[in-house]
Amino acid sequence: MAAGGFCKLPNGTVVVALNLPRPPAAGCGSMRVLVHAQNRARALTRLRNLGLRAVYLRGNAAPPSPDEITAVLHHPDGLIWRTAPDNAVSGGPELAQELWHPIRMLRRSAAA
Repeated sequence: MAAGGFCKLPNGTVVVALNLPRPPAAGCGSMRVLVHAQNRARALTRLRNLGLRAVYLRGNAAPPSPDEITAVLHHPDGLIWRTAPDNAVSGGPELAQELWHPIRMLRRSAAA
């Protein structure tokens, strides 16, 4: 795991952000995944249920930025991703060029 972190919101829920390697069918590089859930364990369970079995959150080196938190809170699924440059840890200006994608898009591109 390259980087990851979480942020606890005032209502008790958390937003977990992880940089993960992209599936081989979806291209090379890494992706930034954001998950909104009741707690960190449930956030990781949501990712594991999608087939990302070896997902762990160790530490809080790259917590989600305020813009990332806003993006995931406004998405109906509460689970989004976008490409992360190798040199960017979290929410830098390099990431501002690409829009967030629902996780369904990643699953479709990996299946194709």
